[in-house]
Amino acid sequence: MLNRNAEALFWIGRYMERVENHARLIDVHYHLQMEREATIYEDSGEAGEDKISKWIRIVDALGSRDAYEKQYGTYTEMEVLHYASLDRDNPNSIVSCVCNARNNVRTLREKLPSEMWDYTNGFYLWLREKRPEELLQDSPHLFYAKIKEWTAMFLGVAQSVMPRENEWHFIECGRHLERGENTLRILSSALQTANSEPWDQQTAYPYLQAVLRSVSGYQAFRRYYADGITVEAIMEFVILNTIFPRSLQYSLQALDEHLRHIHLQEKSLRNEHEKIIRQVGKLRADMAILETEDLAIDRDGAIIGHLFKSFGQLGVMFAKTFFRMGEASA
Repeated sequence: MLNRNAEALFWIGRYMERVENHARLIDVHYHLQMEREATIYEDSGEAGEDKISKWIRIVDALGSRDAYEKQYGTYTEMEVLHYASLDRDNPNSIVSCVCNARNNVRTLREKLPSEMWDYTNGFYLWLREKRPEELLQDSPHLFYAKIKEWTAMFLGVAQSVMPRENEWHFIECGRHLERGENTLRILSSALQTANSEPWDQQTAYPYLQAVLRSVSGYQAFRRYYADGITVEAIMEFVILNTIFPRSLQYSLQALDEHLRHIHLQEKSLRNEHEKIIRQVGKLRADMAILETEDLAIDRDGAIIGHLFKSFGQLGVMFAKTFFRMGEASA
């Protein structure tokens, strides 16, 4: 089961989670900015400059500004949406991630439920026919809503029919590790943007509200905090809440659980397996001692940066323990 198969399974989870996160992020930032332009910058000479910054924020949140600028150089609506969604030369575009997930599912068709191949293949065949101009013609919101529907169907099939064996747990480990990293990337982007202006609640709030909407957490947040919408409360909810499925703490809890359910026959791997579990436990302990005040003063993103680095180290530990580097589509 280990090595090539484990790596393929792990990356199936990562790729499908990345697709959903990209769709959420682009959709929310795109439409919040459209609303802002309609209400604030109508008939204003500042609108052009703000449009450019909007596209830069989206590319930054995807963690790929350098790669984008080398390929395109300028920021326009069509180019950014194409790069993030349909550019096959971008290894992290939605179409590239779906293609890679499909290839990995195909290599494991004998080990995975047939429904997983049907949905992944159908998703790819639908997506590969899309053209950049269609995104604007038919409404980007409808396009990204459909992306989220496809990923939800894939996740529903996996949840419903996969035996809870190693294959399942490797997919889920990849999915939750990816989810945690994306939550941190979104937070980092929002804080960087807010820090480009004089810092106060009024400045930071719109960007962190976009974070809540990106993780579909706005309604859940209001249940906990009612009208107490502050930067500190939003940061606490997205990072430390233990029962919201897209919070950082919840992702770590799920990662820990699935790690512990991986059963290894090879004695030589058990020690390394235990090291990863201990590393996840250490990261959870670091987060457990964080206070709301710590998050409130993290204006330079030091805490977010530390957590992001820790998640990256977990990914490296996975690769060194379970995978033969570079053998699967990763």
